[in-house]
Amino acid sequence: MTPNSDVTISNATGLHALRLRTDCLVDPIGIGVENPEFSWLLGPRGADLIQVAYMVQVAEGEDFTDALLWESGRIESHLPYGVRYAGAPLTAATAYSWRVRVWSDKDDEPGPWSEAATFETGIDNERWSADSWITGPEPSSPNDDAALYLRGDLTLPAAVVRGRAHATALGWYRLFVNGVDLTGPSLVPRWTPFDDVVEHQTYDVTEAFRTGHNVVAIAVGDGRFRGRLGFLNRRRVYGDRLAASMQVELDLADGTTVTWETGKENWFAGPGRITGSDPKYGERVDYRISDEDWLDGHDVPSRFTPAEILPQHPRRVISEEVPRVGEVERLAAQRVWRSPSGKQLVDFGQNAAGVVRVRLSGPAGSTVTLTHSELTTADGELDTEYIQANKKRPWFQRDQVVLDGVERWFQPWFTIHGFRYLEVDGLTSDLTIDDVEFVVLSSRLSTTGSFSCSDQRLTQLWQNVFWSTRSNFTDTATDCPTRERSGWTGDIQVFTPAATGILDSQAFLRRYMSNMAIDQRPDGRVLPFVPGEISSAVGRVMVTLAETLANSAGWGDVAVRTPWDMYRYYGDTRVLEEQYTAMCRWVGHMEREARTKKGLQRRFVRTRVGHLERYVLDSGFHWGEWLRPGETFPLNILEGPRRGAVVATAYFASSARLLAQIAEVLGRQDDATRYTHLADNVRRAWQAAFIRADGRIGTDRQDDYVRALAFDLVPSTQRPAATARLVDLIEDAGDHLGTGFLSTPLLLATLVDNGRSDVAFRLLMQDTSPSWLHQVTLGATTVWETWEGYGSDGRGEASHNHYAFGAVVGWLRESLLGITPLEPGYRRVGIAPVIGGALSFAEGSVETPFGTVSVQWRVDGPTTVLDTEIPTGTDARVQLPDGRVHDVGPGRHTFEWTTSQPARLVG
Repeated sequence: MTPNSDVTISNATGLHALRLRTDCLVDPIGIGVENPEFSWLLGPRGADLIQVAYMVQVAEGEDFTDALLWESGRIESHLPYGVRYAGAPLTAATAYSWRVRVWSDKDDEPGPWSEAATFETGIDNERWSADSWITGPEPSSPNDDAALYLRGDLTLPAAVVRGRAHATALGWYRLFVNGVDLTGPSLVPRWTPFDDVVEHQTYDVTEAFRTGHNVVAIAVGDGRFRGRLGFLNRRRVYGDRLAASMQVELDLADGTTVTWETGKENWFAGPGRITGSDPKYGERVDYRISDEDWLDGHDVPSRFTPAEILPQHPRRVISEEVPRVGEVERLAAQRVWRSPSGKQLVDFGQNAAGVVRVRLSGPAGSTVTLTHSELTTADGELDTEYIQANKKRPWFQRDQVVLDGVERWFQPWFTIHGFRYLEVDGLTSDLTIDDVEFVVLSSRLSTTGSFSCSDQRLTQLWQNVFWSTRSNFTDTATDCPTRERSGWTGDIQVFTPAATGILDSQAFLRRYMSNMAIDQRPDGRVLPFVPGEISSAVGRVMVTLAETLANSAGWGDVAVRTPWDMYRYYGDTRVLEEQYTAMCRWVGHMEREARTKKGLQRRFVRTRVGHLERYVLDSGFHWGEWLRPGETFPLNILEGPRRGAVVATAYFASSARLLAQIAEVLGRQDDATRYTHLADNVRRAWQAAFIRADGRIGTDRQDDYVRALAFDLVPSTQRPAATARLVDLIEDAGDHLGTGFLSTPLLLATLVDNGRSDVAFRLLMQDTSPSWLHQVTLGATTVWETWEGYGSDGRGEASHNHYAFGAVVGWLRESLLGITPLEPGYRRVGIAPVIGGALSFAEGSVETPFGTVSVQWRVDGPTTVLDTEIPTGTDARVQLPDGRVHDVGPGRHTFEWTTSQPARLVG
């Protein structure tokens, strides 16, 4: 994909549209055919102009005269996003163009038409015939993890003038045409609930096919379909037979069109050099097995047999519509050394997710083992025991290469590792830093934020969170790229606000929420990870486990909170509409659980709540606050149920309140009234059950007060006392936080909102454990799963690449820089920096649907200068530390004040 340009209007001085996108993507191919959504930015940069109306045209091909499909007419709107196609039905596998012109508040005439953007539809589910899914012989054993190699031959009578291939697989795949790798280092298809849906990818193959004989080759590895998943490392969760399906459409120079698909005719299957692959455990490659005859040979390899049709395939095939997982950066090796045991170790200087590209040579038949880890031990060996769940298992993240006597550059195809360090064993020659590099893999999402300040530790903290986000936004939003790699809902629920200011996550999160809704249980429960890692193929144990965990408040609330945050930051009403049923089902589940079931804590609160007992949620399993400082994993499992009611009922109240607001946005007034009434009752029940006579809340821990204040559960008259108690608990802990996954993202904002920014800064700047900067001072380059990261013996523990505690960077953006959306999608921007922590400057930016909002402030003795830039099409309310408010339009604005002089606008 290449960005559409703004060539035709680069010199325009009036309001105009640029950087057009379709379904959050630039010039995409292979999207769905139903109502694509259009958005654009406004220029010129910094112009004091506001869009008041727009007109969109959509045409088939590039002809806006004879092939015009839809013209919106003049639509009154300030918003340059969320515009949905409303013309005649679109056709599958067809190219379209669209353009837009806008009217400003300063001119009665529209601006110029934008440069045209393009999009191409993919093919719908009905086009994927069951007979197009081909596979090889049945696996030789339950442990068979060899890649499936497929090959088809096609003869063309003329040159190709336009060609498209639509491909997918059960397993990660690579597609080649005449030896040309069309997929590249992309982990496709993305992880979806494979029992129900699988994504397809669309490729431009115009240049790949040639006149005469053509070879199409497909390799399929286990991927998320058959590979090990979750903390149980179960294989074959969705099935045991890898398969692929492809449809090719070629327009030839002689005027004919060739349509060709995978099937029994002219397609063959066989083994190849990838003798084993697993997304977690790594890849095994034997270079003694040739790939050349499979990729581009004239004759079918003798080891291949006719392909078989996959016996059953009930899945729907859907369009991709999310940037693919692929190479986003390469990291050079920083150091190579020999460990005491004689193995070669490589330090890349950065913890991340991906694979290595390494130069290997040695005698034919010799084996080189590549092992990946985030840590080394104190004596310089690779640490393969620090992840608790794997201490009694063989270490994973290990690639093995059998050499053929020829120098090779090895890079695995069907695995991904989380690591900073590489151990190389079995290589007879010495590696240099030029022989190896780190190929970083992530969803190809553009960066949407920046931050730096006068304290390098905070700047590094932001970088650490960026790398943890990049490492875990792969084919779902994983918790970590090492141990489980599951799409834990609690993690993304707390992190969504921060994520919007790090990577362009809108399309990515839409797919995550779509997967969540598919896997949602019929009674409204939400599985704790998305996709749910359960299937009819895995048997009752895994299903029962997942069903048991599908009750947890804070985790299941992703159904409501993440779509709401997407609306706040992206102005995304589509996700509210698409997820509304799932939201209602989740809140309905909580309502039904509270009314019909009684948990262990009910007897302690019954006398206090009276008729409100039906609104106390204390039954079922709850993860609780999760990973408060000093709590072990077993203790956390026990702690959740023990303190579940105070946490679960708080989330019940909050999600019901948010759902009422969402119903209001969608014009569902009856629902808004009902959910408001429900939220009011749950709030009263929570107050009666968990605010003691002496004013203490719950079990009198920091997170109890953070949640109570942040969710507005405390009566206004008691907020000062609750805030004071929270501060007491923080100070009793030596100015250390005591929160876990659920409340840490809310902690600093809660203190600031209740007049204690001084305490917020003391927590932020704390550099002994538990704290954010403790990790930084120990050299972390990503965010850890636990506050400690290391045990009392100095050995590493748990994952060292978890983004959840990194949600604090949302506070750096919204409080330290002061950038907030006063209206959804930043239609109106708030600028209200909180200056403190002995910082002398801070600067940063965030990409909004209107463009870049940037802030810089600097303290120089008695003088403070604040500089901000507001994008064209929006305006801002700037609130300064002295309480004065300035309403400003687009452009750059500079304010200055001193300790003795009030703030004034100076530029």
